[in-house]
Amino acid sequence: MLNKVHIIGYLGSNPDIRYSQGGTAIANLRIATSERWKKDGEKKEKTEWHTVVLFDKLAELAKQYLQKGSLVYIEGKLQTRSWDKDGEERFTTEIMAESMKMLPGNNGNKSKGGHSQQNDRPF
Repeated sequence: MLNKVHIIGYLGSNPDIRYSQGGTAIANLRIATSERWKKDGEKKEKTEWHTVVLFDKLAELAKQYLQKGSLVYIEGKLQTRSWDKDGEERFTTEIMAESMKMLPGNNGNKSKGGHSQQNDRPF
């Protein structure tokens, strides 16, 4: 079986970073991907929002180099988790990042060129 995700998109906000009790860096990103097409001569566009979770070195790199508007390539896997809110079970599906590449050619990227990093964290 295969659980693999590849996305290229823009950050909708600055990375949200926190640290576990053990000191592990954890960053959450909101990334927008869009598709465009024509239907009956009219231009259409649809944007999807993805929640991406990065750990350790990837989280630290995101904190250092990414900001709202940055263009980024993420490779990872989908993971669904649940929690209880007011007696109701809630679910969310997130992309657990395994690698990240910061892409050039956008105003949000602080780096001069692309930079790639892989996460050593086992899933």
